[in-house]
Amino acid sequence: MRIVIAGGHGQIALRLERLLSARGDEVAGIIRRSEQGDDLRAAGAEPVLCDLESASVEEVAAHLQGADAAVFAAGAGPGSGTARKDTVDRGAAVLFTEAAERAGVRRYVVVSSMGADPAHPGDGVFDIYLRAKGEADAYVRGRTALAWTILRPGGLLDDAGTGLVRLEASTGRGTIPRDDVAAVLAELLDTPATAGLSLELVSGSAPVSVAVKSVAGN
Repeated sequence: MRIVIAGGHGQIALRLERLLSARGDEVAGIIRRSEQGDDLRAAGAEPVLCDLESASVEEVAAHLQGADAAVFAAGAGPGSGTARKDTVDRGAAVLFTEAAERAGVRRYVVVSSMGADPAHPGDGVFDIYLRAKGEADAYVRGRTALAWTILRPGGLLDDAGTGLVRLEASTGRGTIPRDDVAAVLAELLDTPATAGLSLELVSGSAPVSVAVKSVAGN
């Protein structure tokens, strides 16, 4: 498959690029800064320079032409202010979704966040982040041309992955190594029967492939 990943230099995205390229997929990662390109090439991915905060739908769709799947894994990051929660976590997500539709890319996987909700209360930066992610997820759910899956991991860890997860519509709070999030994303891309599902992900007791198969078609 050819897979295009928005937020290609993110911690989860780099892990996913390594997994996908190692299994023989063709991977492109969209990045904002050219100096990030070497890290993507080291992960086996083609760097694509494009700023999702300023690009047009047509420009992004051009980068998605010929792709078999797209992954939205971009984020403003923990050090960003409230304005970029809107321009990246909501705005760029909507833009990338529209571009995937325009380019005819059907399989579409979103890295969201546990607790994302357009009606989430509060005025803190994290509250605004959860609202932005929730609004983006709601937009994706309305796109009937896309075979979308929304993945909502719990608290992210840099610990080594265990390969054992809990993946359900609702898991309750928990944490998950980024390694395991990337492994689940790779499996979801291969499992189109998970289309139309919003799934929460935390560490658990099921091997990744078993966990994904168990929710497929639900």
